[in-house]
Amino acid sequence: MGFITELRWSPYLVGMGIGILSWFTFLISKKAIGCSTAFARTSGMIEKLFRGTKVEKKLYYQNIKPVVEWQWMLVVGVVIGSFISSILSGGFDWQMIPPVWAETFGSNPYLRIAFAVIGGIFLGFGARWAGGCTSGHGISGTMQLAVSSWIAAICFFIGGIATAYLIYNIIGGAL
Repeated sequence: MGFITELRWSPYLVGMGIGILSWFTFLISKKAIGCSTAFARTSGMIEKLFRGTKVEKKLYYQNIKPVVEWQWMLVVGVVIGSFISSILSGGFDWQMIPPVWAETFGSNPYLRIAFAVIGGIFLGFGARWAGGCTSGHGISGTMQLAVSSWIAAICFFIGGIATAYLIYNIIGGAL
């Protein structure tokens, strides 16, 4: 059990662990692992605070109810688990600007926040447009050999590589 306190875990062990978790998720809940719907539900819950029951009349939220459910708890569990893991490994560190970012763009926190917000918006739209996120398609969908998930997963990698290149080489070089 000493691996729990290691700073970096073996990607092979983690991959097997995620695969086993996926089996148990299907076995117990009859649902695939995924988390992007939790964020859509959260936006509905936030909107419900301001607009009340009007939210429930929206067609989108009739299909994706703005309630706390298992995917929402999965996201909470990932955040809590990540925090506990970082504490146990001694790797926890408050860091507003990662070193790679600082080398390319400097240490302006507002620029970093702006890029993070814009990236989050694109990620949210992309996940809804693709009908799932990297965990939904990349883990659960590919495990079920769904062609659409394999196409989505390949596009995630291509898009990630292209975006990193654009941000760090094109935009970073221009600034």
